[in-house]
Amino acid sequence: MDNMRELALDVLFEILEKGGYSHLVIRNVLDKYDYSDPRNKAFVKRVTEGTIERLIQIDYVLEQFSKVPVGKMKPLIRTLMRMSVYQLLFMDQIPDAAICNEAVKLSGKRGFRGLSGFVNGVLRNIARNRGNIQYPDKSKEWKKSLSVSYSMPEWLIDFWQEAYGRETMEKLVEGLFCEHPVTVRVKKDLAGKQKEAWIQELLKEGIGASRHPYHACAYRLSGALNVKKLPGYGEGLFVVQDVSSMLAVEAAGIALENAEETEESLLVMDVCAAPGGKTMHIAEKLGKRGRVYAFDLTEYKVTLIRDNIKRMGYENVEVHQHDASIPEPSFFGRADVVLADLPCSGLGTMGKKRDVKYRATKESMEELTGIQKKILDVVWKYVKPGGVLIYSTCTLNPKENEQMVSWFTERFPFRLDDLSPYLPKALSGEGKEGMLQLFPGVHESDGFFIARMIRDKA
Repeated sequence: MDNMRELALDVLFEILEKGGYSHLVIRNVLDKYDYSDPRNKAFVKRVTEGTIERLIQIDYVLEQFSKVPVGKMKPLIRTLMRMSVYQLLFMDQIPDAAICNEAVKLSGKRGFRGLSGFVNGVLRNIARNRGNIQYPDKSKEWKKSLSVSYSMPEWLIDFWQEAYGRETMEKLVEGLFCEHPVTVRVKKDLAGKQKEAWIQELLKEGIGASRHPYHACAYRLSGALNVKKLPGYGEGLFVVQDVSSMLAVEAAGIALENAEETEESLLVMDVCAAPGGKTMHIAEKLGKRGRVYAFDLTEYKVTLIRDNIKRMGYENVEVHQHDASIPEPSFFGRADVVLADLPCSGLGTMGKKRDVKYRATKESMEELTGIQKKILDVVWKYVKPGGVLIYSTCTLNPKENEQMVSWFTERFPFRLDDLSPYLPKALSGEGKEGMLQLFPGVHESDGFFIARMIRDKA
């Protein structure tokens, strides 16, 4: 376990001090140490993700007990203190003495023996007084209380309250803080007995699988550390895809509008496609009745899509490396459906990518709206008259969502179309205006936005 603590320290240092993206750093490390005891990997995952998720609360506690402000601590010591406080406050199964002693050992091992007294003193003081920690009084400082309790930057609390109202904002902040299990889409043609056998294989590996109420092929997996090692992954039985992403594909109406076999071959374009979940979902719906053209910007992302397609066995997909903001005239007016799931601030994903809330700024969000407009200015031309454009983002920002749709429909020959026929019963009554905003804490999904628009025939 000692070396796992040091590994957790290195992972957190890479994320908190060097700017690494948490979901990528953690995934890469867990893949590298795949041979390790699952309990050790679970420990690293929990300590790293938990420390990042509760960072504001942890720093608030440290400031009460340390004479050295968190911002002035040595970077490695700061990381060590943060992960140790997380263990003290939220991992009851580990003895306080073990946490403090291992922190002292690590500080010495990493060249900070002179600070071992500081590390030991602060951590033991927190351990002794954990029941007396003074948190902000919600009746007097409701915003600060919410910020500390859910480790949410105050500017985001203000931003969402202005955008959605206080009640929704509070549900949203709480919902983003809850556990978000991995969601997968199983192949539609997987027979009932095969599906049950797959679920039983997962259970043998200690993985729970439960049906999601929003989609017949969506399953939530609990306890999954390395998806690539799960039963059925190599055989192409499932693909990782949040249910909100599945709903974006359903919104295209491919199954409803083209349910009968026809001689017509449909053309669907996914213009920012990586890692390919929606591309493959569309490919499955089309079968032999059409083809999907998937674009993305970098060779890495294109390779990721191709690898997933090969694993899942879809043959009606073409993948190309292409900048979506640059026109491709050969596709003008040809697509029955264009899926534009565009680069965004990703605020809806912070339940899984826990560092998003610390990276986001108002300035970066403004920059992204410029990129979205640049891409939309191009990709609408691919939609044939009467065809469908699905605009979606995984964020919670009206400027990137509803206001972006207003900007688009005012300038280009498109109209919003009722989404409700394409949504599950659990979401009945929503989407009638052609747009759907999903909120964690309100809905059972990531934060996600979908708009369905039809190109005018005239």
